[in-house]
Amino acid sequence: MKTKERIVSAALQLFNEQGEANVTTNHIAAHLGISPGNLYYHFRNKNDIIHQIFLQYSDHLRKGFTPINGPASASPAVWFHYLDAIFYVMWEFRFFYANLNDILQRDDELHRQYLEVQQELTINLQSLLRELNKQQVLAIPDSEIEPITEILRMLVSFWVSYQSAQSLTPHISQAVLYEGVSRVLLLLKPYVQPEQGLEMAKLMAHYQALATKPSDPFHK
Repeated sequence: MKTKERIVSAALQLFNEQGEANVTTNHIAAHLGISPGNLYYHFRNKNDIIHQIFLQYSDHLRKGFTPINGPASASPAVWFHYLDAIFYVMWEFRFFYANLNDILQRDDELHRQYLEVQQELTINLQSLLRELNKQQVLAIPDSEIEPITEILRMLVSFWVSYQSAQSLTPHISQAVLYEGVSRVLLLLKPYVQPEQGLEMAKLMAHYQALATKPSDPFHK
């Protein structure tokens, strides 16, 4: 792994473990056993590193939520794909979700890129919901697809910060994030076609079981 890649990987680890606001470029350099000058050779400052991490985050969002059309979209395997993708981005980039507003407010360019990615995500999610309607998995009125998409995005975007605010000593575990995935299913449950009820019950039981585990090896 090249030094630049090692810096990004170490920064992501430290941001997630200690909180982005608590980590400086000196901390990252010390963690890697390199000089601050070596780090600055690759990145001007911490915001530059965050930009690089954001590119990874954006890439995962685009790949993880590309709509699958046709009968395959109704497959339980596809549901697991999308729900696990939600978990992955919340876990792998949890520092970003924990401090979203502060990070975006201090960097206009990053904020602009974030809005562009969110617009793409909105289009993809709406397409996915319409396809699930078409495949008779869901029965969402057309007038409700847009607001439900917005609620889904809000739930995922602010679940980490909401959970962090519920304790004086917050700890965001994988179980906490699986609980967030379960909430996504709960939101969609009223729109599930009756003949899909058993599959929905299996999905909810699966993710609720993960949410009750003290820890989970998935995506460590």
